[in-house]
Amino acid sequence: MKTNKGQAATEFLMTYGWALLVVLIAISTLAYFGVLSPGRFLPEKCTVDPGFACLDWIVDSAAGETTLVMKNSLGEDLTDVNVTMTNCNTTVIGSWNNGAEIQPVLTDCTGLTAGGSVNGDISYTYRKPSGLLHTGSGELITKAQ
Repeated sequence: MKTNKGQAATEFLMTYGWALLVVLIAISTLAYFGVLSPGRFLPEKCTVDPGFACLDWIVDSAAGETTLVMKNSLGEDLTDVNVTMTNCNTTVIGSWNNGAEIQPVLTDCTGLTAGGSVNGDISYTYRKPSGLLHTGSGELITKAQ
């Protein structure tokens, strides 16, 4: 039996149209169930300004606390050190010697859920030996426990 060009074109479009629809449904289903969630593939990280290091961290959703381990590599002893993070209370550290590590515990952190992602802005103030007050900043990307 002989088919005309219009019928062949229609059959072609219908066949590939259904195949494309099945692929779109499969991708949508994977995205809906979180398999394609980009948050699953992003690394955890803690970054702060040069001269300082964020060595370790933990976010405890049950206690509503975030604990950081930071190191002063600025070359000077610092005083009047305060550390805070988005949606958490400020922690007063006091003095921070050159080369020393501090472990600020930020309390009353809101919006934490176990297994949920945390994207917080870290900010800290410190006074150099000159007496001038400086501000530093950073970012914490991790999952709450």
